[in-house]
Amino acid sequence: MAETDATEETVRLTAWARGRVQGVGFRWWVRSRSLELGLAGSATNLRDGRVEIVAEGPRASCERLLELLRGGGTPGRVTGVAERWGEPRGEGPGFHER
Repeated sequence: MAETDATEETVRLTAWARGRVQGVGFRWWVRSRSLELGLAGSATNLRDGRVEIVAEGPRASCERLLELLRGGGTPGRVTGVAERWGEPRGEGPGFHER
């Protein structure tokens, strides 16, 4: 029996983006990228000025989303991204701005 490819494992990524990420179309951008990558979840403004991103799907797609968040091509200006990985909880369907 073949081993499961780790990049196809379904995971839950929770990421917190800080910087100038509210009021600049950042959540819409995250939603668009996430849907392109086949991820389910949400992007939520937090009171402290960060945006919390929850994404579930293949590990490789979640890792790509993290690369995009850190890549400098986002609306506004991301100064840092913290991440936490976990077991999927059944997000979906779709990706929502909250």
